[in-house]
Amino acid sequence: MSNQESTSASREYVWIDGGDFTMGSDAHYPEEAPAHRVRVAGFWISPTTVTNREYAAFVRATKYRTVAERPLDPAAFPDAPAENLVPGSMVFTGTSGPVDLRHISQWWAWTPGANWRRPFGAGSTIGDRAEHPVVHIAYEDAEVYAEWAGSRLPTEAEWEFAARGGIDGTRFTWGDEPEGQDEALANYWHGDFPWRAVRGYGSTAPVGSFPPNGYGLFDLAGNVWEWTSDWYQGHQGDACCIPENPMGGTRASSVGEGDQFGVPRKTVKGGSFLCADSYCQRYRPAARRAQMIDTGMSHIGFRIARS
Repeated sequence: MSNQESTSASREYVWIDGGDFTMGSDAHYPEEAPAHRVRVAGFWISPTTVTNREYAAFVRATKYRTVAERPLDPAAFPDAPAENLVPGSMVFTGTSGPVDLRHISQWWAWTPGANWRRPFGAGSTIGDRAEHPVVHIAYEDAEVYAEWAGSRLPTEAEWEFAARGGIDGTRFTWGDEPEGQDEALANYWHGDFPWRAVRGYGSTAPVGSFPPNGYGLFDLAGNVWEWTSDWYQGHQGDACCIPENPMGGTRASSVGEGDQFGVPRKTVKGGSFLCADSYCQRYRPAARRAQMIDTGMSHIGFRIARS
């Protein structure tokens, strides 16, 4: 069951009744296992990710500067060349032809000047992208916006429960069967990754461009990865009882093994427009990824929630 509420910030929320569900998957990527039962309390969640228009209103009101708009501290990155210490972010850049998919550096480039206002770097704008999801958002940027809006970021369990739309245990947000040839159910990569996308794909789409799930929520499959409030950890199945409102790991335990900079990581969910079946079929509710909290990219955004 769900219904809608409007707030003084002109943001609608959808009410999601609490309940039990199977979180994770034993049939896909290792980090999604083990599948386990979880219980969440009822909560409100925004039907779409935060858009450029909405984020611009926040910036006008607060004068906030995102992480990607701030110069990097040379002391924190002693081996980094000077040109990499200027404000910027990671931008997807399609290749000119087929490449070895084991090397993501072929389609990701550190781009000086890239940020939420200039999603492709210096000279680009969001002038015609007001209703696209805001991107190049580091965790702090999402958290501060949520606080300003009188909200918070959803937990991973809340996010996945909402994404399933009342259909427990299915492979996709819409059921178990993949998208049909004549269907358009989500903004994931259609075509040859990472060099040749089908027309209309290969980039973000305006929020709400694809059908909602059973709760009336949009874009929980593809478009952009979405921040959750959980520190990243492996799933912790519990044979004796059903965890209630789990909150993930700890800041210290979230640091990746071998990370020379010791940057903590949060869990992001939902996949993005870059998820290709041939490479990364993560536009599914169970899919998850660890993301360093100081790193926004051109396929990472967020939505907000309230208790």
